[in-house]
Amino acid sequence: MTTPKPQIDEPSFTPAAGHHWLTPFYDLGLAALTRERRWRDALIAQIRPLRDDVIADLGCGTGSLLVRMAAVQPDATLIGLDPDPAVLALARAKLVRAGAKAELRQGFGRDANQVLSGRAATKIVSSLVFHQVPMAEKSAALAAAYAAMSPGGELHIADYGLQRTPLMRGLFRATVQKLDGFENTQPQAEGVLPELIVAAGFNEVEETRVIPTLSGSISLIRAIRR
Repeated sequence: MTTPKPQIDEPSFTPAAGHHWLTPFYDLGLAALTRERRWRDALIAQIRPLRDDVIADLGCGTGSLLVRMAAVQPDATLIGLDPDPAVLALARAKLVRAGAKAELRQGFGRDANQVLSGRAATKIVSSLVFHQVPMAEKSAALAAAYAAMSPGGELHIADYGLQRTPLMRGLFRATVQKLDGFENTQPQAEGVLPELIVAAGFNEVEETRVIPTLSGSISLIRAIRR
């Protein structure tokens, strides 16, 4: 009698808009609810893509940030990583339409060191991803980002952070937490992300901007690899 092999659960992820059926509408919702142009402009200015940079975008989604970075510095090496094949297909089409060049890979944030093996990143970026993943995954992704970077490399994140006012907390509950759930998002609303970045080994962790939106406040964070 053959002994059945144990079933191994595949890692899961929260789709870009909280539900798979909403993925095609993700970009529209993002523009409507997050003041996207304002925080993306601020994030690009903070990243400062340079010609010799190797920049990895963890949870690249539909590729909007990759397209923007390629427009600013087309000679930079850009790599997008995301576990969702549906959004990677959208990202691939968006890059083609923009005439932008980037490598797209399927995987989780915790796979960053493996994906970037042999190509030490000078900068690792992420936007609106960490609030969607469990605490263990937040920590694993930050540890992998640290391991994947060259010394002095920069981490740049734009995501929902500490919701400082009753209005921002209410908007965050009514939008993000309704779509993405409470368990993964609440630690972000309580301001956990900078602590996790420090715990991963990064120095000079700084919240550089807080941008209020219709879905809660978005924080920009910068940190340096030792």
